[in-house]
Amino acid sequence: MNKKFFIILLLALFIRLIAIDQSLWLDEAVTANVVSDYSYSEIITKFSPTDFHPPLFYLVEKFWSNMFGYSEIALRFPSIIFSLLSGWIVYLIGKRMKDDPTSSRHDVGTTLGAWAAALFLFNPLIIYYSQEARMYSLITLFITMIVYYLLRINGLTNFKKNNWYLRDIFLCNGFILLSLLTFYGSIFFIFAIYIWLLIKREFKLLFLLLPGFILAVLLIFPLFIEQYINSKIALNDVKNWDLVLGKANIKNLLLIPIKFSIGRISFEPKILYYSIAGLWSMFVFYIFAKGWKNMLFLITIITILLAFIASFFTPLLQYFRFIYLIPIFVLLITLGIDAKWQRFLVVGGFLIFSLIYLLNPQYHREDWKGLVGDLKTKTIYMIPSSSDAVKYYDKKIEIKDLKSLQSLELENNLTIIPYTSDIHGVTYAEELVKKDYVLESEKSYRELKIETWKIGN
Repeated sequence: MNKKFFIILLLALFIRLIAIDQSLWLDEAVTANVVSDYSYSEIITKFSPTDFHPPLFYLVEKFWSNMFGYSEIALRFPSIIFSLLSGWIVYLIGKRMKDDPTSSRHDVGTTLGAWAAALFLFNPLIIYYSQEARMYSLITLFITMIVYYLLRINGLTNFKKNNWYLRDIFLCNGFILLSLLTFYGSIFFIFAIYIWLLIKREFKLLFLLLPGFILAVLLIFPLFIEQYINSKIALNDVKNWDLVLGKANIKNLLLIPIKFSIGRISFEPKILYYSIAGLWSMFVFYIFAKGWKNMLFLITIITILLAFIASFFTPLLQYFRFIYLIPIFVLLITLGIDAKWQRFLVVGGFLIFSLIYLLNPQYHREDWKGLVGDLKTKTIYMIPSSSDAVKYYDKKIEIKDLKSLQSLELENNLTIIPYTSDIHGVTYAEELVKKDYVLESEKSYRELKIETWKIGN
């Protein structure tokens, strides 16, 4: 292993351990409760039909948790491993890339690989999701493997066609299969590859890369149909769910380059945030766009275009759903940078934005740990489907449905967690005021709050 890359990898691991024990947020708590409460078969037969994702990540997480437990650190550590492995593959790809013929640079491959790995491993959005007990780091690893083998198969850059051609075809199909069993959103990337092959008239390779997709469809389609039917029923009960799914609009489209460049941080005043985020994102994406003739650039654009079109029918245009494109993003930036100072600037910028997130608790996840720890009652009112984090931190707490307040028998004091009540269209405050309740106190916990209501005098 190259010395430079080894140092980068160690630093990347160290950074990922900062604040790894922060509170689980809702979706991570769902992961925790699923892998602790369901068997392997029950994850597929009982939980998955009510979920929106394929089951592979949960099965992997359960295997890990059975050995290492269900703490925040244990649950998140697989994502750290997947992220570091992705960085290694980015390094392997990067060190085989040719220099841009228009550039005055004459870097050796290992230098390019080390810079590409640094750009990936210190990318603020990658760091954020490498600390999350969800499937996004795993899908990024699988997509990066597809890119690696696709380049080998095509003999592009410094990859040579070799005697392992059929093996590479087999492995590329395998990672296509694993991607679709992990995250449905990977289908846009896979279709983008097929479209690119059609444009290039690579019909033989297109045919050879279809078995992984076909097998995935055969395995997952019955479950997908069941999930689709159940989701339609569930979403009918969630009045404003489309607000968080990601509609096809310019704002959600622009958030992709911005969040790819600065991560999930935001700050006041907004004019300063938009200025910094906008200028930095334009600089980074200007370098990225210099690779517009590259196959990987075209596949990236096709991926986002397909998702944008699909979002007119089913909203899904959220930037984090495309995190698997960041390996391509940094590889093309590596090729597009002409001067060493620009490399230090981009890597340094990524590190600064990452450390702003890691070292400032206000940018951390919802503080369910603190909220549950401060509860002075074992009975609370909230949306039951959003209560997984409460159950993770204290299984003894009784959850009463916030929607039941209309038929509520008078109680002197009510403890309410209004989390997601706006999405569900529950106007609980109006109902309580009608019943002569007054808001006695409220306390905030990073995107969360507890309210205490009591009967008025």
